[in-house]
Amino acid sequence: MEITNPENNNNSEAEKALEQTQQEVTSTENEALEIKTETVVETEAIAEVEATTEDTVSIEVVEKPKEEVVEIPEEDYTKLSQEELLASLRKLTLKYPVQFIKEQVEAIRAQFNVNFDEAAAASKSAFIAEGGNEIDFYYTTPLKREFNEAYFSYKDKRNQYYKNIQTNLENNLKVRLELIEDLKVLIADSEQSVNQKFNTFKEIKENWHQAGAIPKDKNNITWNTFYHHVDKFYEIVHLDREFRDKDFKNNLEQKVKIIERAKELTQEASATRAFRELQVLHKIWKEEIGPVAKEYKDYIWDKFSELTKIIHDKRQEYFAEQEAKQEENLVRRREIIAEITVLAERNKKGHNDWQKSIKEVEALHDTFKTVGRVPNEFKNSIWDEFRAAERLFNKGKNEFYKGMKGEQLENLKKKKELIEIAEANKDSEDFEATTPLMKKIQGDWKRIGHVPRKESDKIWKQFKDACNYYFDRIHNQKDAANKEQLENYEKKKSFIESLKDEALEDIESITTKISEWKTLGSVPFKMRKIEEDFSKVLDGLFSKLNINKQESELLKFETKLAELKDQDDDRLIRSEKNFIKKKMDDIKGDIIQLENNLQFFKHADKTNPLVADVYKRIDKHQDELNIWKKKWSRIKNL
Repeated sequence: MEITNPENNNNSEAEKALEQTQQEVTSTENEALEIKTETVVETEAIAEVEATTEDTVSIEVVEKPKEEVVEIPEEDYTKLSQEELLASLRKLTLKYPVQFIKEQVEAIRAQFNVNFDEAAAASKSAFIAEGGNEIDFYYTTPLKREFNEAYFSYKDKRNQYYKNIQTNLENNLKVRLELIEDLKVLIADSEQSVNQKFNTFKEIKENWHQAGAIPKDKNNITWNTFYHHVDKFYEIVHLDREFRDKDFKNNLEQKVKIIERAKELTQEASATRAFRELQVLHKIWKEEIGPVAKEYKDYIWDKFSELTKIIHDKRQEYFAEQEAKQEENLVRRREIIAEITVLAERNKKGHNDWQKSIKEVEALHDTFKTVGRVPNEFKNSIWDEFRAAERLFNKGKNEFYKGMKGEQLENLKKKKELIEIAEANKDSEDFEATTPLMKKIQGDWKRIGHVPRKESDKIWKQFKDACNYYFDRIHNQKDAANKEQLENYEKKKSFIESLKDEALEDIESITTKISEWKTLGSVPFKMRKIEEDFSKVLDGLFSKLNINKQESELLKFETKLAELKDQDDDRLIRSEKNFIKKKMDDIKGDIIQLENNLQFFKHADKTNPLVADVYKRIDKHQDELNIWKKKWSRIKNL
C-alpha cells in the first residue's frame, strides 16, 4: 500500500488516504491484529486505609490489576448465634479471596460484637444483682477469643495481599525505569547500525509491553517519558525513510483496526462490556502500537476519540438507568422497614397475635433480601435501618414472652397439682365417684395455658400415664362385663326359641316367663334388639288371651325397666325418659288438635258420623296417654 504525504493538504485528503488504508487493512487477513480482551489486565486505583484498635495499617494509593468480580451471596447475620457467626467468618475466609469479603466480614464482626455486648450486659446485671461491685466485673468467653483469632488472621492476610500488590507495582516501576534508561543509552549509541539499533529498540519495546502495572501516581510521567524517548529514537533513524515509513504504515494499520473494532462496540448491547473492551483498546493504542506519520496522528486520534465518546455516553445512560432502579429499590426497602416498624409498635393482644406478627416480619425480611441494589451511599445505612427495625420488633417480642414466662410457671404449678390428683386416684375402686373427678381434671388441664417448653412433654406424659392407667382399669372391668353379657345374650336367644314352642294360656304363666327373662341379665348394647324380639313374642302370647292392651304394655315395660337397671347406664335411662315425655307431649298435642276440630262443627252431635269418629279418636289417644303416664310414673324415680 502506498500512502502519499498529505502534510500540506486538507482533512479530506487525509480522510481519503485513511479510507484506502482501512480497505487494505480489511483485506489483509494475515496481518490481522488479534485483540484478546480476556487476557489483558485493566488497572484501577485502590486506596485502602484500615485501622482498628488493635493494629493500624496504611496502604498508599497504588495501581493494581483489576480482578474478575466475585459475587458473594447476601446473608442476614442478625439472626445468627455467636457460634454460627464464627462459622460464617471461617467459611468466607476459606471460600473467597480476602480482597472481596471485607463488607461481609465487617458485618459479621459488627453483629458478633452486638451479641457479645448483650450477653455481657446480662452477665453484668446478674453480677451486680448478686452483690458484686461493678468495678470488679470482667466478661469474656472462649468463643470471643476464637472469633478474634479468626478475624485478625483475616486482617493479616488482607494486609499482606495489598502489601504484595504494592511491592509488585514498585518492582514493575523499577523495570520500566530501567527500560527507559536502556532506551536513552540506545539513542546515545553512535556505534551500532540502524538495523542493529532497531532490533534492540524492538526488544526494549517488547519488554515494556511485558512489564506489569505500576503505582498510579507514576503512570503519566513514566509513560510520557518512555514515548518521548521513542519519538527521539525515530528522529535519530529518520534518515532511513523507507524503514520509518514501513513502521508508520504498520502502526497505522493496527490503529485503523482498533477504530473499526471501536465502531462495532458502539452497537454492543452491553454498555459495561463495551466500555471494558474500550479500555483494552486504549491500552493497546497507547502502549503496544508505535507512532504513525504526523499527518495522520491527529486525524485518527480524533476518529478514535469520537467513537470513545459514543461508548462513554451509552455507559453513562446505562448508569443513569441503574441509578433510577437503585433509587426505586431504596424506596421499596424503606417501605419494608416502615412496615416492620409499624408491626413493632402495634399493640398485640396475645400469643396468637404475636405469632401472626412474627410470620409477617419473617416474610418482610425475606422480601427485603430479594430487593435489588441501592445507591452505594445508602448501602450500609439501609441495612442499619433494617436491623434497627427488626431489633425494635424483637425487643417487644422478647419482653412479651419474658412476661409469659411468669404466667407459664404459674400454669406449671397448676398442672403439677392436677398430676398429684390423678396419681392419687388412679388406683381407686370407687369408679362411680372417681370417674367424674378424672374427667373433670382432664378438662381443667385443657383450660390451663402453656407451660415452659422444656417441661411440657415431661408433665404431659406424667398426667397422661396416670389418667390412662385409671381408665384402662375401667375398660378391663367392662371387657369382663361384656363377656358375661355375651353369655346372657345366648341365654336369652335360647329362651325366646323355647318360648315359641310353649302354649301359655293364662296371664300368670306369661308373668312367670317375664320374671325368668329378667333373671337372665343384660346384653351388650349393640345386641339390645333381642329385647324387641322378646316383646314381639309377648305380643303374640297376649293376643291369644283376653287381656287389655294397657296391662300387656305395662308388663312389657317392666321387662324394659329391668334391662335398663342391669345396664347401669344413666345415658340410656335419660334417653328413655326423654322418649316417654315426647310421646306424652305428642299425644296431648293430637288430642288438643282433635278437640279444636270439633269447633268446626255447628252441632257436635255424636250421631254425626264425622263427629263420632273424632270423639272415638280422642278416646283412643286418651287411653294411649294413660299408658304412657303410668310408664312415666314407674321410670321417673330411676
